[in-house]
Amino acid sequence: MAIVLFKLFVPLFLSLCLLVPLSQATKVDYCNKKAEYDVKVSGVEISPYPVVRGKPATFSISASTGEAISGGKLVIDVSYFGIHIHEETHDLCTETDCPVSAGDFVISHSQVLPGFTPPGSYTLEMRMEDANKHQLTCISFGFSIGFIASEAVADV
Repeated sequence: MAIVLFKLFVPLFLSLCLLVPLSQATKVDYCNKKAEYDVKVSGVEISPYPVVRGKPATFSISASTGEAISGGKLVIDVSYFGIHIHEETHDLCTETDCPVSAGDFVISHSQVLPGFTPPGSYTLEMRMEDANKHQLTCISFGFSIGFIASEAVADV
């Protein structure tokens, strides 16, 4: 009887594993909900999902703009349980094709989380500025690094 149940359970378990997404969309908030940003963000996708420490994770940000953007920078701030722990700045043109034409575009940023990254709740804030230092958008989203040594979970 146990062998029959095992034979039924294994295919069911493997089928469920195939349904687990390899990427995860996450909730995005604007830094200032009353601001009229020039760049509108429609979503963020984190891949792979779950994030694995020591391996590249890609944050793909879907956005749109009413005017072309010739260049600028992205400022990324990371907080751990509400405490600012890291900031980095990237040239916009290394994260997407420039010039950015009016319409939809994607910013894709890959990051390797060190193997010693502690588990817990993180918040990533991304500000985009044009070449004249005019803020085009500012978003934030949360994700969690799990307590299991090699996995992380995005808050949805």
